Amino acid sequence: MTDSETYGGTPVADYTDPYPRFTREMKESHTILVPDMLPWHFDLLTHVMRSEGYRVEVLHNEGRAVIDEGLKHVHNDTCFPALCVIGQYLDALKSGKYDVDKTAVLITQTGGGCRASNYLPLIRKALKAEFPQVPVLSLNFSGLEKGNGLELNLTMLKKLAYSVFYGDLIMTCFNQTKPYERTEGSSAAVRVSLVEALRKALDSGEYKRLKYYTGRILEAFSAVDADRSERKIRVGIVGEIYVKYSPLGNSHLEDFLLSEGCEPVVPALMDFLLYCVVNTLNDARFYGRRDAKTLLFGIVYRWLYAKEKTIIGMMKEHGVFEPLHDFEHLRAHADRVIHQGVKMGEGWLIPAEMAALCESGVENIVCAQPFGCLPNHIAGKGAARTVKTLFPEANIVPVDYDPSATKVNQENRIKLMLATAREHAAEKQRA
Repeated sequence: MTDSETYGGTPVADYTDPYPRFTREMKESHTILVPDMLPWHFDLLTHVMRSEGYRVEVLHNEGRAVIDEGLKHVHNDTCFPALCVIGQYLDALKSGKYDVDKTAVLITQTGGGCRASNYLPLIRKALKAEFPQVPVLSLNFSGLEKGNGLELNLTMLKKLAYSVFYGDLIMTCFNQTKPYERTEGSSAAVRVSLVEALRKALDSGEYKRLKYYTGRILEAFSAVDADRSERKIRVGIVGEIYVKYSPLGNSHLEDFLLSEGCEPVVPALMDFLLYCVVNTLNDARFYGRRDAKTLLFGIVYRWLYAKEKTIIGMMKEHGVFEPLHDFEHLRAHADRVIHQGVKMGEGWLIPAEMAALCESGVENIVCAQPFGCLPNHIAGKGAARTVKTLFPEANIVPVDYDPSATKVNQENRIKLMLATAREHAAEKQRA
């Protein structure tokens, strides 16, 4: 295609134009910017990347300027998470903090039919307009971006997997401790000390001692001086993967729930990774798509699931903290609500998590939905009624996150849900 080609009189973007690639030489010279998506896990995940020689920095810039930068390059009907990520990149690159000739950006891709596959052209289009020299790296396991991603070896992959497990456990124990701590900041101090210990373990190779470090995390948080005599209102958070975890995407939802005297309950990131792996296995089961990748993903799934079972078993034995969800139990819940072939976006995982939360007594749920994310509106809002039929006490509120939604309106919707939750709690006490 040439520059002169048009469609209906409108010039068509030339996607055959060369774009900058991240080379091995850039590993030492370039700073890689990562969007603030996983505040509980990036402390460890980025440390693994730095230990492999990458210069990585997680972005924490936010505010209206970030959203406006995203709106300049991403149509607001496309995807709110894409808008946030691209806005963070551009706002950071314009800040003067970075040498744009020695800066790259990183995005993760799962290879699904939604944002997981379509970010690269959106990011490259935005960078081409303002910073054409900045390369984009892809972290994916589906072969979407060959020759322009991170160099991953087996040791690095294992470190990343263990980092997710430990990040999930710290997140879960923190959220079950913070609302009850007697001394402000004591839970946060434990988190900092554990992250530092785990970074050293990742460097020394000790990170593979899963039982030891799981026990250490459980003991550290259970030792926090806390008043657990009265259970706070627990609120689960489900939804699209970015707004589920990202403070920028969900307007600091966890912090807001804590400020309202609630206990946030956030499902594990590993469940989403297992969901992605299982979907490949389901493709083989449903459609006969069996190849070498099917065998490999089967091995990966059994290895990851065994580690998850170990952590859950130790949490049950320890007895202080509500255990993580068993992924096979999540799949069984999904089958009660929706078919496992529904895998676009977060698909069947959203109703599965809602059902599992309700079963464990977390009946109040915020379903975080980004505008422009049709699969998650269907699997989230669309499945809520079925979940409520299975669990009549379920108190589920869908909250939209988009560039026109105000934090006040989002919080008011959640406050209405909390008012209902408090009424239900009062009725149970009277009964």
